[in-house]
Order: sequence, then structure tokens, then C-alpha cells
Amino acid sequence: MISENKIKSIIEEVLAAMGGSDAAPAAADQPVAEACEEGIDLAAVDLRKQLLVPEPHNREAYLKMKATTPARIGIWRAGPRYLTGSSLRFRADHAVAQDAVFNNVCPEFIKAWGLMDMKTQCADKDEFLTRPDLGRKLSADSIEKVAAKCKMSPTVQFVVIDGLSSTAIETNARNTMDSAFQGLKNLGIEAGDPFFIRYGRVPSMDSASEVLKPQVTVALVGERPGLATGESMSAYIVYNCREGISESKRTIISNIHKSGTPAVEAGAQIADIIKKMLEQKASGIDLHL
Repeated sequence: MISENKIKSIIEEVLAAMGGSDAAPAAADQPVAEACEEGIDLAAVDLRKQLLVPEPHNREAYLKMKATTPARIGIWRAGPRYLTGSSLRFRADHAVAQDAVFNNVCPEFIKAWGLMDMKTQCADKDEFLTRPDLGRKLSADSIEKVAAKCKMSPTVQFVVIDGLSSTAIETNARNTMDSAFQGLKNLGIEAGDPFFIRYGRVPSMDSASEVLKPQVTVALVGERPGLATGESMSAYIVYNCREGISESKRTIISNIHKSGTPAVEAGAQIADIIKKMLEQKASGIDLHL
């Protein structure tokens, strides 16, 4: 059996050979092995600037195309397999996505923000992932808590739902909501007290709205992560939200993250959309933006 040290030695030799080869240079003269060295954060390498194809026919056009998408294009191969750096990056991005799904939003984050902490009928993360139906309704205790502590019939009600990415919520939710609240204040529109829903799917906003009866409900939801980012959040905005409402009634701002729609910009858009909803008394496909 080959020892762990021997395996490590072989890998180091392969990476050194790759770094000294001109067969597949990365963009900006970055050696392929550089992203594989110990201590390098693979997820920090910008795939849009990395071109591993040897001697491309039009390097500038290739890089221009890559700059428009985080998709894995121009990564080249070693025989029928990915290059070592590309393979390791794939695994690193997959790990980021798994962390976003399986980790919970930190209770200290919610407490520091000052949000009330509600939950759905799911008992834990495992049940949330395997029973989507239970993630669509608030628990009985949370319904009582919402009814007792929140303002009834507010003009606007914000809820923050962990959804499928705790990372997205911790990264984007607060800045988005702060921006939206400032925009609503400038427009003279009042909002009720926001709260957090743990183990929630998008329709849990309907369950909350059934209790509070706001004119407009806004849900900030962590979206299913992909290999491009684990930080993507969406805002679902509904006029006269209630249980059983059609999905076509939801207005959505998606891809809220640093490489998509920035959180502060998304908040400003939310405030503007709420103003239009209140004027038109409509949302989703019935709303004219």
C-alpha cells in the first residue's frame, strides 16, 4: 500500500510538472498549479479571468466570452479528464454549495439583527430538506407569537426565510432590508416589524400573511446554491398575499449577491416595486412595471 507521504510526494511532482509546462497556461500568465498549491483559496480564483486552453485561436475573444459568465468554459483537459486545478475547483465550489444548504443561519446573527425568530412545522434541517410541505406553513407556536407580537394589517410586512442557503441570508439580507426600509421611508410607506422564519420555503410567507393581513408581503429567501455562487438570495413580493395564492402573483427579484444584483440596489428596487403594487393593487403578472 502506498503511504500518505508517498501520495503527497507524487501529487507535488505532478503539480510542479504542470506549473512548468506551457501546454495549458492560465489567463494573465497564472500557472495551472498556482491554484492547487497548499494555502490557496480555490474558491477565490476568478473563473471569468482564467483561460486554460492551450494556444486558443482568438485568446481575446475567448476571454471576453468568459467574462460574461461564471460557467466553466475554457478549462481544457488532460486526456479525457479535467485538469487537476479544474477538478479541485469543482469540488471546492460543490463544498460551498453544500455548506450553504446544510448549515443553519447563525442564531447570533438573527439576535444581533433584532429579528424575532419563528419557524415552520419542520423540526430540523433534515425534515426541512425531505418534507417541503412542512416548510410551507408556520408552526402553531410561531403563529401565536406572530399574532401576539407583530402589528396587524401593516402596509408592508417583511419576512426573512432561510430557504436553501443560509450563506445568502447572512451575506445579503440585512443590507437589502435596510436599503428597502430607507426607500419606503422616503416614499412615506410604513412597514411592520420584520421577523425570521427558520426551515422555511417560499410559501411560508403566505402562512405569515394569513395571520397578519398586510397589503404587501416581502420575503427575502436564500435560493438553492449552484457551483457559481452559494450566496444568491431572492426577494418575493406579493400584493394581498394569502395561503393558496397562485405562483403567478409573485413578483421576484432574483440573483441578489455581489456578482449579480447588489443587496443595496435590490433594496431600492423592492421599495419602488412596493410603491407600484400599492398604486395598482396588483402583483406578479398583473403588475405593470
